[in-house]
Amino acid sequence: MNVSFKSGFVTIIGRPNVGKSTLMNRIIGQKIAITSNKPQTTRNRIQTVYTDMDKGQIVFVDTPGIHKAKNKLGEFMVNAAERTLNEVDVVLWLVEPTNYVGAGEQHIIEKLKKAQTPVILIINKVDTVENDKILEYIDTYRKLYDFDEIIPTSALRGNNVDDVIDTIFKYLPYGPQYYDEDTITDQPERAICAEIVREKALHALSDEVPHGIAVGIDSMKSRKNKKGLIYDIDATIVCEKNSHKGIIIGKQGAMLKKIGSNARYEMERLLDAKVNLKLWVKVKKDWRDSDFLIKNFGFKDED
Repeated sequence: MNVSFKSGFVTIIGRPNVGKSTLMNRIIGQKIAITSNKPQTTRNRIQTVYTDMDKGQIVFVDTPGIHKAKNKLGEFMVNAAERTLNEVDVVLWLVEPTNYVGAGEQHIIEKLKKAQTPVILIINKVDTVENDKILEYIDTYRKLYDFDEIIPTSALRGNNVDDVIDTIFKYLPYGPQYYDEDTITDQPERAICAEIVREKALHALSDEVPHGIAVGIDSMKSRKNKKGLIYDIDATIVCEKNSHKGIIIGKQGAMLKKIGSNARYEMERLLDAKVNLKLWVKVKKDWRDSDFLIKNFGFKDED
């Protein structure tokens, strides 16, 4: 056993759309968490694994954005995010590059004050502001909380992401290797495929629809032919209103075809095989307030 090997669990928190999933995907080197500029993109805690056999292993727990809940799904998401603060070895808090600290950030600061975990502040998206402004933003946040480290980054461009990794290892305890070195996620392929469909829908649809959709994989079977492996995947997009169903399907099925085509391309890269994808759309009113349906779509409350 490598006595200098460090390992531990790191949670990435922040308000919706600050780039949590983008940062995690950048560190891991491939896409695991879905990204979109729409709120509530990440709904479940996704564990991804970064391994450097010389330094150690970081297990990332990507949380839903911390926000004020409006329904049972919202409550589930916020509880999942806040519960992780005391369960991990390091907290990464991502914020936008700005001097404005809103109610959402103040809410997170209050939660951090109650936790005993080292906190690294990541000021993300610094590629969108002037360099001399970054020191101002660091100063603004430094006055609000005694951070263990503050790192300006651009997850999208990869700026300072290596510094983030090195700094995490600085605060991790010495410990065992939890996963094989080639493991990058504990998410089953079905779950990732469902999230890919949801991401493509989020990208393609208008603002009022995406919050109210979930995706379930009805069946996923593999078979072989002369050209190699093929996956037959049937998935259902669930929405809350009949009017939303019409938008998702689109004129003569054009929108559903676009979502399916984009999702299939991503799935084929993930599975390294041909994918035959069939999509359906169903209406289930108020599914976000149904405990049964929330669990049915894979949102597991780990209490």
